[in-house]
Amino acid sequence: MCVTVYPPEDFRPYLATPTVFLAGSIDMGRAADWQSRVEEVLGPVDCAVLNPRRKDWDDSWKQEADFPPFREQVEWELDALDAADLVAMHLDMDSQAPVSLLELGLHVAGGKMVVSCPDGYWRKGNVDIVCERFGVPVYEDFQEFLDEVVRRMSLKAVVAARKARRTR
Repeated sequence: MCVTVYPPEDFRPYLATPTVFLAGSIDMGRAADWQSRVEEVLGPVDCAVLNPRRKDWDDSWKQEADFPPFREQVEWELDALDAADLVAMHLDMDSQAPVSLLELGLHVAGGKMVVSCPDGYWRKGNVDIVCERFGVPVYEDFQEFLDEVVRRMSLKAVVAARKARRTR
């Protein structure tokens, strides 16, 4: 069964199972909650979802490095991105998602990304070219993206289970 971890919860205890970080459009809660759909389709898979869509986000928080709750959020996200086995990024057509573009730049060369970017996204051309350069698949259809995330996480779960059996 899949478990979801939200900031500021410690995700490290879940790293023994395959993990996926849900990067992409949030826009401080204004973007569609696509993350819950990923959680739903991964429900039967033995994995952990690292979802940065913080349940207690406060729009009044200063987005400044010296504001402790904001720093905690950003550091949680950076650490979770580094630790995850897969980074699944969805760029919603109705959002700009500048932080997500930053995360794409940080992790596109790491070999662990899959991207959903529909026609009409304001920087789709940039996303397509960067992802092409680093061999990262880009899905225009959200359902195809979901299918790929489930496929990859299911494979990682099978590999992890086999490895666990061998070490017993």
